[in-house]
Amino acid sequence: MIVDFHSHTSESDGSLHPQALVDFMGERKVEIFSISDHDTMSAYGKFTPPPGARVVTGVEINTTYKGNEVHVLGYGMPSDAPELATMIEHNRDARRRRAHKMVEQLQRAGYGITYEEVLAQAPDAKAIGRPHVAKVLIAKGYVPDVDTAFRQLLRTGMPGYVPSLHITPQEAIDHITGAGGIPVLAHPGRLKDRVLIDELGPRGLRGLEVFYPLHDAEDVAIFRAKAKQYGLVMTAGMDFHDIRYHTRGVGIEVERDDIAPFLELVA
Repeated sequence: MIVDFHSHTSESDGSLHPQALVDFMGERKVEIFSISDHDTMSAYGKFTPPPGARVVTGVEINTTYKGNEVHVLGYGMPSDAPELATMIEHNRDARRRRAHKMVEQLQRAGYGITYEEVLAQAPDAKAIGRPHVAKVLIAKGYVPDVDTAFRQLLRTGMPGYVPSLHITPQEAIDHITGAGGIPVLAHPGRLKDRVLIDELGPRGLRGLEVFYPLHDAEDVAIFRAKAKQYGLVMTAGMDFHDIRYHTRGVGIEVERDDIAPFLELVA
């Protein structure tokens, strides 16, 4: 079956309006999907799903822990859950302050960009992020694409890098659970320290994003075993933001039996 529980719209750092992303899901014959924008669920209520498709509400909460940027996905809670509001606003404020500081550091390094230009790259976004800064750098001709912007200017040790000041993954797990949702560790293959899976697995985590475009067969086998070890459900997602940088689009094919336990939790 074709599913996709990890995607982004212009409500955070994706390029497509919610309806356009959902239409893309329809074109790719995605049977069940989520929009999991960073630190906002504002896309919900702004689209009509394709006939026959099932939608699972979702959000991606950015957290930091022990020098790692850890993303926790939450599924199945109401899009207006009050339990999430304080946590989300904390992260949004941290994002704004981080973007301000990125711009200031890049200005000192000789890059002629402004915070207003960053905001202009995100007219609909409720959560500002590094991709918006990267898009300004592209528009001003400093770099050719987002990957180069991150690699040369916005990652650790580079002129525009500012560490995240988000909540901890444990706090995100607790808030998602309190809102009646299912907390899932996103793209574990991108963790700097994979040992965090062993720390968070027994700490209230309910799922692991095993199937992900950057996970090779060995990764999938490792994460499948971790999911079994800690009794976690498995999920799948493409983490789509923009067709220019995520050319595989949306929708990932998985075995129904692998996803069935997750679908039962969010039924």
